[in-house]
Amino acid sequence: SPTVLSPEWDQAYTKAEAALAKLTLEEKVQLATAPCIGNTVAISSIHFPGLCLQDSALGVRNTQGNSAFPAGINVAATFNRTLMRQRGVAMGQEFRGKGVHVQLGPDMNMMRAPAAGRAWEGFGGDPYLSGESAYETILGIQSQGVQAVAKHFLNNEQEHSRMWSSSNVDDRTQHEIYLHPFLRSVQANVAAVMCSYINGTYACENNGTLRGYLKDEMGFRGCTYLSIRPTHWVATHSTGSASAGLDMTMPGDVFPGSIVSYFGASLVHAVTSGDIPESVVDDMATLILAGWYLLGQDLNYPEVSLGPTGPDVQGDHASLIRTIGAASTVLLKNHNHTLPLSAPQSIAVIGSGAGPNPSGPNACVDRSCDVGTLGMGWGSGTANYPYLVTPLDAIQARAKVDGSSVSSSLSDSDLNAAAKAAKGASIAFVFITADSGEQSYDVEGNWGDRNDLQAWHNGDALVESVARVNNNTVVVVNAVGPVIVESWVNNPNVTGLVWSGLPGQEAGKFQMYSIISYGNALVDVLYGDYNPSGRLPYTIGKKISDYAAQVDYTLLVATVEIPYSEGLFIDYRHFDAVGILPRFEFGFGLSYTTFDYSALNISGLPLVDCPYTPGPGSSLDPCLHEEVISVNFTLRNNGTSGGHETPQLYLSPPLAANSPPYILKGFDSVFLVPGESRIVSFTLSRYSLSIWNVVTQRWEIPKGTTGVGVGASSRDRRLVGSMVL
Repeated sequence: SPTVLSPEWDQAYTKAEAALAKLTLEEKVQLATAPCIGNTVAISSIHFPGLCLQDSALGVRNTQGNSAFPAGINVAATFNRTLMRQRGVAMGQEFRGKGVHVQLGPDMNMMRAPAAGRAWEGFGGDPYLSGESAYETILGIQSQGVQAVAKHFLNNEQEHSRMWSSSNVDDRTQHEIYLHPFLRSVQANVAAVMCSYINGTYACENNGTLRGYLKDEMGFRGCTYLSIRPTHWVATHSTGSASAGLDMTMPGDVFPGSIVSYFGASLVHAVTSGDIPESVVDDMATLILAGWYLLGQDLNYPEVSLGPTGPDVQGDHASLIRTIGAASTVLLKNHNHTLPLSAPQSIAVIGSGAGPNPSGPNACVDRSCDVGTLGMGWGSGTANYPYLVTPLDAIQARAKVDGSSVSSSLSDSDLNAAAKAAKGASIAFVFITADSGEQSYDVEGNWGDRNDLQAWHNGDALVESVARVNNNTVVVVNAVGPVIVESWVNNPNVTGLVWSGLPGQEAGKFQMYSIISYGNALVDVLYGDYNPSGRLPYTIGKKISDYAAQVDYTLLVATVEIPYSEGLFIDYRHFDAVGILPRFEFGFGLSYTTFDYSALNISGLPLVDCPYTPGPGSSLDPCLHEEVISVNFTLRNNGTSGGHETPQLYLSPPLAANSPPYILKGFDSVFLVPGESRIVSFTLSRYSLSIWNVVTQRWEIPKGTTGVGVGASSRDRRLVGSMVL
């Protein structure tokens, strides 16, 4: 549909097609074949310098003078579109400053299984939250002239057997859960998409996903490719993948390390022998060049400078990282207003997670260890830390100003030392961790995916040993996802629980901006300099079996079938549907103040389904995305301190729709001073109200009464209404 094509892409295509006319077949193929990881070759005839493609989704990997941003899961926990966008802008500035054309991120695979190894790179357990996070991140990155990459398309939700597993997903679930973040990415004009492996067919050869879903239905006009590391993952399996919709492979070895590519000379031969039309290669080359032109990279783009003499590109990003770190910190328990602190007489700091890695924060390749403060998981989704000052250092610095004494024990195994340090302290902080990452590393017996949802390093015993001797114990969790806390969360001596997640380099940063001004994200929250506003981007259950889906740990060289039999019911949708009480629900988080919700009003246009025809660009049809319903209410800070509230909108489709009982369709982050009120508005499009009809292959609004709930979490819906559609 021409109505959905952006003028920016039109202009880029015009330039790309003009350049294409100057290329030989071999040069066109060179565009689509990277002889190494991270770079394509230059083509002098069109003044094309080659593309530099570089990880990761949280900062420039394998370089120096860069920032280590909070992970995607923490950005999602802010529920704050402004911070999502600003992080994207800052990352784009750093990638551009290093001369990198393509940032291999963001990751938007769903946290289907809570132990999934790379789920922390993405945005959690809800497709709407993931979609908004991806959209804002991409707009931010590409505002700086850097190509963003939406990955991994599609259904790359675990690490075990990822090179030879088949994710088998029904059509409705695919559309409503797993495709949605990619649709939002296309709406953000994302330049490129990275593929994976699905439904019995290699994803980079899957015509149904690459051409059917992505290029036809969603109208994606950019480049689809695979960045392939021979020892990590293999998803290009034939030269024929070019005909299925794959536009670039890196390096696409016939077998790892063979140097012989499925593209390159093999693709040239396939064209000259008539097996593949040259028009396919023309399309591939045009798409690759169009992304380059789309972002204006043909004009005065910096040269690649990732080496040791390259520029320092951090700028003032530490301030933003600290803000996101604080905004993503989730306060889960605060008995008797233990927090915020006010110059306590004495503080105990317990656990290795509060201290340093003795060998340095970058000592383990790709952060493939859990030693000291945990600011990110491991694997290709990481970046080097420019620094990582520990929470212990930051707490000691603040305590020095306040006149508080600090005792510490950084051993996770010496429970006697932990108890000795904590006994008699006014407050004891216990730091526990849980780590995960890419399957290319075995970290403490965990091959990418976590083996379970328990705290690492005997964390439960550490908490219990401290709580036995200190009746004001606060647990701080740095983790990649949910951790089971049942053994101690109801202990009356555990008065606080703070979920810090993966905050990046500012996990323990201390800076003196004025006499008593501190830059540590965690300390900002603990001392009330920042009122906690983070909300859980996933559900914390009471046991791992509470979740609908689990990692399949099958170890086979043959294809491992992974049925997504839970369908639409992942994370909180499953808990709600089957009546399981979570420990902490999706969207939950406490504040140091309180908020009142009132005066719900629902208004809108008479609704009919859009008259669009399924086909190219149909999921981008303007009618489908027209805002037709407004949901307004009044939010008031009725507490004693200023802070952000995170109101959330949930819809309950008619029973006949066979949908989850509550579905997130809106959120905001609203700052209010004490006594201040504000009218908050959410808008809903026809797409927001629709379900995917697998028979008609259309988005359709289910007929009947749709419930509307507004509140502070998925289970704290304070205002309830309905609309008949």
